[in-house]
Amino acid sequence: MANKVAVYRKEHFNAAHRLHNPSLSAEENDRLFGKCNLPNYHGHNYELIVKVIGEVDPKTGYVIDTKLLSTLVNEHIISKFDHRNLNLDVPEFKELNPTAENIAIVIFNILRPLLSEQFLLQIRLYETPRNFVEYPTI
Repeated sequence: MANKVAVYRKEHFNAAHRLHNPSLSAEENDRLFGKCNLPNYHGHNYELIVKVIGEVDPKTGYVIDTKLLSTLVNEHIISKFDHRNLNLDVPEFKELNPTAENIAIVIFNILRPLLSEQFLLQIRLYETPRNFVEYPTI
């Protein structure tokens, strides 16, 4: 059995969002989302951890070059999400409520095609220091 190792890249971005379901009444949105439903949005300092699992390449000694992973995350995620209003500026959230869960799934779906299929990928997203999500749950 080959040696599998997990490699992590940690990044951060700041973004605003509003949790809101347009098919619900104002009262129901307020009940479900509270302050997160304020009409003028609110922001978070998100911490993103990208986990790549794979076999160590005998030629390089790497699972994946962390510089390459950093470049992919910065070019395809950070540049798109940082200092943005997720509801207004990120097309993926035009019809999708930008909860931490949905943000993690969107990030995964952006990065997955950019990595070799030999790698397992997992996203951990901290919305606050005490609240985080992981996708997928490997």
